[in-house]
Amino acid sequence: MSEAAPTVEQHFAGKDPLVREVYDRLLSEIAKIGEVTEDPKKTSIHLSRRTAFAGVATRKNSLVLTLKASEDIRSPRVKKHEQVSAKRWHLEVLLTSPGDVDAELVAWLKAAYAISE
Repeated sequence: MSEAAPTVEQHFAGKDPLVREVYDRLLSEIAKIGEVTEDPKKTSIHLSRRTAFAGVATRKNSLVLTLKASEDIRSPRVKKHEQVSAKRWHLEVLLTSPGDVDAELVAWLKAAYAISE
C-alpha cells in the first residue's frame, strides 16, 4: 500500500511561521513572472513551469531554495554549486526572511523560469 502524497502544508508543520511567510513571498514574486505549479514531494516542494525550475526544502527556521541555472552564479548567497550537465547548474540559496526574496533573487528566478519551458 502506498503512502499518501505529501502536501504543501505538511512541509510547514512544526516550522517557524516565518518560514511560511518566506515561501508565500517567493510564490507571490514567481506569480508576477508567470504561472507556477507547486508539486510537493517527500523532502521538498518542486516549483514548475513545464519542468521544475526551483525546489524548496523547509527547515525549522529557513528555506533552502534550489534554482536551475544555465550557468554558475558566483555570489556569497549561493551556498552550493552543482553542475548537473554541460549547460545546467543547481544552485542552493538559504532564505531566512521574506526580505531575502529581493530583486537579485527574483532575477535568478526569472532566468530559471525561462529555461524551464
